[in-house]
Amino acid sequence: MDNRAGEMQVFLRVVETGSFSEAARLLMMTPSTVSKLIGRIEARLGVRLLERSTRKLSLTTEGRIYYDRSKHLLDELDEIEVELSQGAASLGGVVRVSTSVGLGVVAIEPLLPVFWQAHPKITIDLSLSDEMVDLYLDRTDVAFRVGKLDSSSLTAIKLGSAQRKIVAAPEYLAQHGVPQTIDDLEHHSCLGFNFRRSSPLWPLRDSGRVIDRNVSGPLMANNGATVRHMALAGMGLARMGEFHIREDLRSGRLVEVMPHAVDGDCEDIHAVFLGGGQMPHRVRAFLDFMTPRLREFLAAAV
Repeated sequence: MDNRAGEMQVFLRVVETGSFSEAARLLMMTPSTVSKLIGRIEARLGVRLLERSTRKLSLTTEGRIYYDRSKHLLDELDEIEVELSQGAASLGGVVRVSTSVGLGVVAIEPLLPVFWQAHPKITIDLSLSDEMVDLYLDRTDVAFRVGKLDSSSLTAIKLGSAQRKIVAAPEYLAQHGVPQTIDDLEHHSCLGFNFRRSSPLWPLRDSGRVIDRNVSGPLMANNGATVRHMALAGMGLARMGEFHIREDLRSGRLVEVMPHAVDGDCEDIHAVFLGGGQMPHRVRAFLDFMTPRLREFLAAAV
């Protein structure tokens, strides 16, 4: 029978006591049994884990790696048993989350009450910003990012994509007319963004080609919520991800124009986080809850 977890426990006790005999006493084993067991681990791995001398034991580089990974794995096994014996509601702690304003308001905030029903002891520290955050510097556990991801050592899960749409309030269109071509935009107010990754250019499709069209208008904002509000107020055209304006389109508060010009203009949405498989259980619980629900939300585009 495979008992590597038991072997790891013996190895950890040897390292922590610094002695085969002391580890054997605590584990109620003989020193020779402990020594043979450590030798069996080394033979299986093909590396030396401990340097033995008459005065002390010391870890090799490989031994330090094996110790750290074994300790993490055994701690996680303990957490799993506690979680299953006490129920998922026993999970607690703080999960720090960053997301764009639009996605946070329309997709993530509505899910939180349901999440807390399952995990009442987990506190969500939620920050809404359309600026890109540094997960390390801001001590963020999970970031939901809209748009292209930079190459990094972070782990990312794709949740879906959002089609960009050009929209305006019916009142605006009644007053200024409905644009039909990208040249018509020269005579329209276009609401834009001012954060660092934004551009005053709208990449628009015309006769099979994508043309970067320079647009201007009365507003430059650092978040999608403000741009949406000004579009609803009849201040101009807005080019936004579908999830921002889904309910506005369904209700008729906003109307899509020039769909041919943004055909294929999509932005991917990812959950980005630190730690990979070694993340805390509270963070894993949050991701496991949010991931399928956000995928379903994004797939229900109008």
